[in-house]
Amino acid sequence: LMELLGHPELKYKTIHVTGTNGKGSTCAFIASALHKAGYKTGLYTSPHLIKFNERIKINGTEISEEKLIELTELIKNKLKNAKLQPTFFEFTTAIAFLYFAEQKIDYGVIEVGMGGRLDATNVIKPEIAVITNIGLEHTEHLGDTIPKIAFEKAGIIKSCPVVTAENNQKALDVFEKKCKETGSRLTKVDN
Repeated sequence: LMELLGHPELKYKTIHVTGTNGKGSTCAFIASALHKAGYKTGLYTSPHLIKFNERIKINGTEISEEKLIELTELIKNKLKNAKLQPTFFEFTTAIAFLYFAEQKIDYGVIEVGMGGRLDATNVIKPEIAVITNIGLEHTEHLGDTIPKIAFEKAGIIKSCPVVTAENNQKALDVFEKKCKETGSRLTKVDN
């Protein structure tokens, strides 16, 4: 789908955030800091609390209904002759990435939907990967142990600096191994 749309996800710098607890707050803090520093900053989070537009923001302003409809129609038209059937989350992620590219943002702060390794957002090439604390969640999809879930979360690590507040050594071992494999530097911060 990204190829069909001209790879909008590669037209700005990104910060990718995954974990179990605190992903949304962490994304909001990062986006706010970047905006205050003078960068045009996109924020993509899920789920929404009241209305869908909350998921896609630039400098704190939600995507408009008109722009949402326009980009939805654009993607639907591109899909007419393609043999792709994106999921709801893949489709909404495509909307966000297109919107951010069209608006020429400097940075996109992108929250993983679930997991990391197989998540629709994992098509980006982040400047920084952030992993909040890991806990048992979505065990039917991500695995039933901390190391298995940490493995899925570590899937966003791609030759970039990695920051985590994780304290569980079993999860940290997984992150350290992935960092060695990808040539990434892991920084642990206190939470």
